[in-house]
Amino acid sequence: MPRPRLLTVEHQASCPPAQLGTWLAEAGCDLDVRRPYLGDDLPERAELDDLAGLLVLGGSMDAWDPSVPWLMPVRRLVREAAELRLPTLGVCLGHQLCALAFGGDVGRSPHGQQVGLGWVGWTDEAAHDDVVAPGGPHPDPQPGIFWNDDVVLRDPPGAVALARTPRGDVQAMRFGPTTWGVQWHPEATPEILAEWAAGDAERHVARGIDQQARLTEVVEATPGLERFGREVADRFARQVHAAHATHSTHSTPDPT
Repeated sequence: MPRPRLLTVEHQASCPPAQLGTWLAEAGCDLDVRRPYLGDDLPERAELDDLAGLLVLGGSMDAWDPSVPWLMPVRRLVREAAELRLPTLGVCLGHQLCALAFGGDVGRSPHGQQVGLGWVGWTDEAAHDDVVAPGGPHPDPQPGIFWNDDVVLRDPPGAVALARTPRGDVQAMRFGPTTWGVQWHPEATPEILAEWAAGDAERHVARGIDQQARLTEVVEATPGLERFGREVADRFARQVHAAHATHSTHSTPDPT
C-alpha cells in the first residue's frame, strides 16, 4: 500500500512544516506541500479523494483578511475534509481558520500578543482526546511555543476546547470528530523563532519585551518541546494512516 498523502498548506516561507513535517514523514506520511503565496493551486473537492489528511500551517496574516485570496478556499477545504472524514490539523493561523470554517469568531487577544514559551493548560475534555492531548485524567501541562496576536474569541458550535490559558484563551480545540487545531507551534525551531523575532523587533522594544530572554527560554526547553511535538505528530499520523486504510479499502474494485 502506498504511503498516505497529507495535503499541507504553507502560507508563507517563514512558516514551513519544519520539524513537524519531519516527524510526520518519519511516521509514514508523504507531505504534499502547496504554497498558494507562490501560485500553487489548492485542490477542488474531487481531488480530496486522493488524500488522507490535511495540515494547515501558520502565518502572520489575519485569518479573516480579505486581501489574502486563498484563505477562504482553505476554509472551504477544512469543511470539505471534515465532510469526508479526513483528519485535519490546524496550527496557529490554521487553527484559527478551522474555527472560522465551522462558525466561530477569531480576533485580537484581549490579553495581548503571546510570545515564546508557554504552557498548555488542559481542560477536563482533553482526557478523552486521541490526537492533541496526552490522554488520561488530568494530563500534565506541556510546553509549547506561542507567537500570536489572535485567538479564537467564540467557540464554533459543537467544538470542544481541549486546552486554555489561565485567562481563558483557547490553546487547542477539537472542532469535530476528525478536525483539530492548536494555537502553539510544534513545528517551530529556534532558528525559525529568530526570524519571527527579527520581524517583531521594533514593536517588542516598544512594549519592553526582552526577545533574547524569550528565545533563551525556548532553547532551554527544546527537549520537552520536541518530545511533546513528536507525540502530537505521531498521534495525528495514526489518524491519517487509519483514514488512508479506510479509503483504500473502499476504493478497491471488487474482483468479482
